[in-house]
Amino acid sequence: MTELRRSPLHQRHAALGAKFSPFGGWEMPLEYAGGGVLAEHTAVREAVGVFDVSHLGKLRVRGPGAGSFVNASLTNDLDRIKPGRAQYTLCCDPSGGVVDDLIAYLYGDDHVFLVPNAANAAEVARRLAAAAPPSVAVTDEHGEYAVLAVQGPRSAQLLTELGLPSGHEYMSFVTARWEETEIVVCRTGYTGEHGYELVVPSGAAVAVWDRLLAAGEPFGLRPCGLAARDTLRTEMGYPLHGRDLSPEISPVQARLGWAVGWGKPAFWGRDALVAEKEAGPRRLLWGLEALDRGIPRPQMAVLRAEQVVGQVTSGTFSPTLRRGIALALLDTAAGLGEGDEVEVDVRGRRSRMRVVNPPFVTPSVR
Repeated sequence: MTELRRSPLHQRHAALGAKFSPFGGWEMPLEYAGGGVLAEHTAVREAVGVFDVSHLGKLRVRGPGAGSFVNASLTNDLDRIKPGRAQYTLCCDPSGGVVDDLIAYLYGDDHVFLVPNAANAAEVARRLAAAAPPSVAVTDEHGEYAVLAVQGPRSAQLLTELGLPSGHEYMSFVTARWEETEIVVCRTGYTGEHGYELVVPSGAAVAVWDRLLAAGEPFGLRPCGLAARDTLRTEMGYPLHGRDLSPEISPVQARLGWAVGWGKPAFWGRDALVAEKEAGPRRLLWGLEALDRGIPRPQMAVLRAEQVVGQVTSGTFSPTLRRGIALALLDTAAGLGEGDEVEVDVRGRRSRMRVVNPPFVTPSVR
């Protein structure tokens, strides 16, 4: 059995009473003592929370034409953005299935920094390295950096307190110096709230974490684990690779056509995705909101009039709405739309659900 990797902050999490869980080959905090998922979720929606997401991959693509190479490989169109901006994009296989979803930081046409998911980072790196021209180098820097996500309505105040930049636009990044350490501060996140992701050299991660926790106390900061990250992203309808996206679930099915540069002459999976878009997908990702006390979970069947019409991909209890919510792939042949009622087989009991178009909640600040 492969040994799980650990964040440079592992001992700090243990000291805070974190409950750990395997995730993408890493041992990461699921939740912390003294509050748990509900308190952590609420802190992000109402104040500020900090997540250690150092398990996320870090790939650097450099050399003449690096930006053009990435643009010809991944789905979104890097020509839509300028240096200093970040972009959500997808790595697809020739069939149009999603190998991974990731964030691209554009420094220039000779330099792109990519943040894939932990479990898929090595595969994305392999595919890029195999396809790269001799002038372009793909470097896996997974262990060289920690990533801290500072999320919530008071996140800008907290960064200002630490002397870090906070006034830049959504999906843009700034490189700053903090106590002799170079930190990349990006206005991104996975919660729907106003927030930032800090890319920090691994050796400085403990110092930055300690300062965040100390400075954040007056702002109501809580350290948050992956369980709260999951409830927060599900409330926003954000997909998780391996559940709502996969080699079997295309961007068209997941309603991520906005992250595809349809006008580009080439990217991995283009022909298959164009064909699927033109023909119409056989299933689409929708939201489900419970009308009773049922809590949907992944892989539960969705039914209408005794006929199976889909499957839950992500499901949880929404701390904000105080009811069950889900993302589900529904057969387009069933003709379902927003407001229609379906049932989910929750461990042998039929739970009534309404089809909705996420997000399930409106974030307080963007």
